[in-house]
Amino acid sequence: MTIFLCGFMGCGKSTIGGLLAKKLGCGFCDTDELVVKNQGMTIPEIFAQKGEPYFRRIEAETVKSLCGKNTVVACGGGAMLNSDTATAVKENGGAIVYLNVPFEECYSRIKGDTNRPIVMNNSKEQLEEIYNNRRDVYMKNSTVMIEAVGSPNEIAKNITDIIR
Repeated sequence: MTIFLCGFMGCGKSTIGGLLAKKLGCGFCDTDELVVKNQGMTIPEIFAQKGEPYFRRIEAETVKSLCGKNTVVACGGGAMLNSDTATAVKENGGAIVYLNVPFEECYSRIKGDTNRPIVMNNSKEQLEEIYNNRRDVYMKNSTVMIEAVGSPNEIAKNITDIIR
């Protein structure tokens, strides 16, 4: 089974995903890292040279290519905003786990992160508006929502208990 972790930037998808993969005895990958590797450019370079719509298309293709693999996938913050991508995941037997973390916690982790064009191009207030707009979409497109509070190990264990 493929388990896709989604949620706002800084919610812990990569950290929790690596721990979850170990607990489940399967592989782990991060879609942002795959996009960077396959494009030979950083995310800020992709946004600057090719634009966000191009990045989102490549991101969706990357997610779809992972369907059916025995792995945990940390999706970029915008990956599961695309309902076609979420539908493709579900149709291929994948589970989408939304890691719900309060905005202030996410913001404390991402503020000033120069590798996140959306963070660098928006104020805290604008980021909170993006967070609020994405929340309903994450909930609609996910299989299950986890209140991702506590240690990363505790959260990974909670997801393991739900998945099994």
